[in-house]
Amino acid sequence: MSELANANAPVVVDRLRAWNSEAIAGVIEHRGEITLVVPHKLLRAVARQCKEDPELAFNQLSDATCVDRFPAEPRFEMNYQLLSMSRSQRIRLRTTIGGQQPVVDSLEPVWPGANWMEREIFDLFGIRFEGHTDLRRILLPEGFEGAPLRRDYPVEGPR
Repeated sequence: MSELANANAPVVVDRLRAWNSEAIAGVIEHRGEITLVVPHKLLRAVARQCKEDPELAFNQLSDATCVDRFPAEPRFEMNYQLLSMSRSQRIRLRTTIGGQQPVVDSLEPVWPGANWMEREIFDLFGIRFEGHTDLRRILLPEGFEGAPLRRDYPVEGPR
Protein backbone atom coordinates (compact mmCIF):
# COMPACT_ATOMS: atom_id res chain seq x y z
CA MET A 1 0.00 0.00 0.00
CA SER A 2 1.35 3.44 -0.80
CA GLU A 3 2.09 6.03 1.86
CA LEU A 4 -0.71 8.17 0.44
CA ALA A 5 -3.25 5.37 0.87
CA ASN A 6 -1.97 4.59 4.36
CA ALA A 7 -2.32 8.26 5.35
CA ASN A 8 -5.96 8.19 4.19
CA ALA A 9 -6.90 5.24 6.39
CA PRO A 10 -8.01 7.45 9.33
CA VAL A 11 -10.30 9.30 6.91
CA VAL A 12 -12.11 6.05 6.10
CA VAL A 13 -12.48 5.12 9.77
CA ASP A 14 -13.65 8.62 10.73
CA ARG A 15 -16.19 8.76 7.86
CA LEU A 16 -17.65 5.37 8.71
CA ARG A 17 -17.83 6.10 12.44
CA ALA A 18 -19.48 9.47 11.74
CA TRP A 19 -22.05 7.66 9.60
CA ASN A 20 -22.69 4.97 12.26
CA SER A 21 -20.80 4.85 15.56
CA GLU A 22 -21.12 1.03 15.64
CA ALA A 23 -19.89 0.48 12.07
CA ILE A 24 -16.27 -0.26 13.01
CA ALA A 25 -15.60 -2.70 15.86
CA GLY A 26 -11.85 -2.50 15.38
CA VAL A 27 -9.01 -1.41 13.13
CA ILE A 28 -6.01 -3.61 12.39
CA GLU A 29 -2.93 -2.20 10.70
CA HIS A 30 -0.31 -4.72 9.64
CA ARG A 31 2.54 -4.13 7.19
CA GLY A 32 0.79 -1.13 5.69
CA GLU A 33 -2.53 -2.91 5.17
CA ILE A 34 -5.65 -1.67 6.92
CA THR A 35 -8.39 -4.06 8.04
CA LEU A 36 -11.68 -2.74 9.38
CA VAL A 37 -13.45 -5.21 11.65
CA VAL A 38 -17.20 -4.87 11.09
CA PRO A 39 -20.08 -6.45 13.08
CA HIS A 40 -21.63 -9.03 10.75
CA LYS A 41 -25.11 -7.50 11.17
CA LEU A 42 -23.79 -4.25 9.64
CA LEU A 43 -21.61 -5.76 6.90
CA ARG A 44 -23.84 -4.94 3.90
CA ALA A 45 -24.64 -1.45 5.18
CA VAL A 46 -20.95 -0.67 5.77
CA ALA A 47 -20.06 -2.04 2.33
CA ARG A 48 -22.75 0.11 0.71
CA GLN A 49 -21.47 3.17 2.59
CA CYS A 50 -17.90 2.43 1.48
CA LYS A 51 -19.06 2.34 -2.12
CA GLU A 52 -21.60 5.19 -2.19
CA ASP A 53 -19.91 7.79 0.03
CA PRO A 54 -18.09 10.05 -2.47
CA GLU A 55 -15.33 10.70 0.09
CA LEU A 56 -14.62 6.95 0.23
CA ALA A 57 -15.57 5.70 -3.27
CA PHE A 58 -14.56 2.05 -2.85
CA ASN A 59 -15.99 1.18 -6.23
CA GLN A 60 -14.47 -2.28 -6.64
CA LEU A 61 -14.67 -5.49 -4.64
CA SER A 62 -11.47 -7.19 -5.76
CA ASP A 63 -11.69 -10.33 -3.62
CA ALA A 64 -13.74 -12.15 -0.99
CA THR A 65 -12.44 -15.05 1.02
CA CYS A 66 -13.17 -17.10 4.11
CA VAL A 67 -10.97 -18.45 6.90
CA ASP A 68 -12.03 -21.38 9.10
CA ARG A 69 -10.72 -20.82 12.64
CA PHE A 70 -11.98 -24.19 13.94
CA PRO A 71 -12.16 -24.99 16.85
CA ALA A 72 -12.32 -21.31 17.85
CA GLU A 73 -15.65 -19.53 17.99
CA PRO A 74 -16.74 -17.50 16.12
CA ARG A 75 -15.53 -20.09 13.71
CA PHE A 76 -15.48 -18.29 10.37
CA GLU A 77 -13.86 -15.05 9.29
CA MET A 78 -14.95 -13.35 6.08
CA ASN A 79 -12.53 -10.94 4.40
CA TYR A 80 -13.46 -8.54 1.60
CA GLN A 81 -10.76 -6.61 -0.31
CA LEU A 82 -11.99 -3.20 -1.48
CA LEU A 83 -10.35 -0.82 -3.93
CA SER A 84 -10.96 2.88 -4.48
CA MET A 85 -9.53 3.51 -7.93
CA SER A 86 -10.06 7.28 -7.76
CA ARG A 87 -8.28 7.53 -4.39
CA SER A 88 -5.72 4.78 -5.07
CA GLN A 89 -6.50 3.08 -1.76
CA ARG A 90 -7.22 -0.45 -0.60
CA ILE A 91 -8.87 -1.63 2.60
CA ARG A 92 -10.13 -4.93 3.90
CA LEU A 93 -13.48 -5.45 5.60
CA ARG A 94 -13.50 -8.35 8.05
CA THR A 95 -16.39 -9.92 9.89
CA THR A 96 -16.80 -13.10 11.90
CA ILE A 97 -19.57 -15.70 11.75
CA GLY A 98 -20.45 -18.42 14.24
CA GLY A 99 -20.07 -22.05 13.24
CA GLN A 100 -23.54 -23.32 14.19
CA GLN A 101 -25.44 -21.46 11.46
CA PRO A 102 -22.90 -19.73 9.24
CA VAL A 103 -24.97 -17.05 7.49
CA VAL A 104 -23.94 -13.54 6.45
CA ASP A 105 -25.51 -10.91 4.20
CA SER A 106 -24.51 -11.14 0.57
CA LEU A 107 -22.59 -8.21 -0.88
CA GLU A 108 -23.92 -9.00 -4.35
CA PRO A 109 -26.53 -6.18 -4.08
CA VAL A 110 -23.64 -3.73 -3.53
CA TRP A 111 -21.08 -5.21 -5.95
CA PRO A 112 -22.62 -7.64 -8.49
CA GLY A 113 -19.16 -9.18 -8.95
CA ALA A 114 -19.51 -10.73 -5.49
CA ASN A 115 -21.80 -13.33 -7.08
CA TRP A 116 -19.17 -15.86 -8.09
CA MET A 117 -16.89 -15.17 -5.13
CA GLU A 118 -19.71 -15.89 -2.68
CA ARG A 119 -20.78 -18.97 -4.62
CA GLU A 120 -17.22 -20.33 -4.33
CA ILE A 121 -17.20 -19.69 -0.56
CA PHE A 122 -20.63 -21.31 -0.25
CA ASP A 123 -19.43 -24.33 -2.22
CA LEU A 124 -16.16 -24.88 -0.34
CA PHE A 125 -16.95 -23.62 3.19
CA GLY A 126 -20.74 -23.96 3.42
CA ILE A 127 -21.33 -20.30 4.32
CA ARG A 128 -24.83 -19.14 3.32
CA PHE A 129 -25.21 -15.63 1.87
CA GLU A 130 -28.53 -13.99 2.70
CA GLY A 131 -29.93 -12.13 -0.30
CA HIS A 132 -27.73 -13.83 -2.92
CA THR A 133 -29.60 -14.21 -6.21
CA ASP A 134 -28.16 -17.57 -7.31
CA LEU A 135 -26.56 -19.42 -4.40
CA ARG A 136 -25.62 -22.80 -5.85
CA ARG A 137 -22.48 -24.83 -6.28
CA ILE A 138 -19.90 -23.44 -8.69
CA LEU A 139 -16.91 -25.84 -8.43
CA LEU A 140 -18.17 -29.13 -7.02
CA PRO A 141 -20.85 -31.41 -8.48
CA GLU A 142 -24.44 -30.85 -7.31
CA GLY A 143 -24.57 -34.12 -5.37
CA PHE A 144 -21.39 -33.43 -3.37
CA GLU A 145 -21.92 -33.46 0.38
CA GLY A 146 -19.94 -31.36 2.79
CA ALA A 147 -17.62 -28.39 2.63
CA PRO A 148 -14.09 -29.56 1.76
CA LEU A 149 -12.21 -26.45 2.95
CA ARG A 150 -13.57 -26.66 6.47
CA ARG A 151 -10.86 -27.70 8.90
CA ASP A 152 -12.98 -30.55 10.27
CA TYR A 153 -13.62 -32.09 6.83
CA PRO A 154 -12.11 -35.62 6.75
CA VAL A 155 -8.63 -35.62 5.19
CA GLU A 156 -9.45 -38.90 3.45
CA GLY A 157 -12.46 -37.29 1.74
CA PRO A 158 -16.14 -38.20 2.00
CA ARG A 159 -17.12 -41.63 3.21
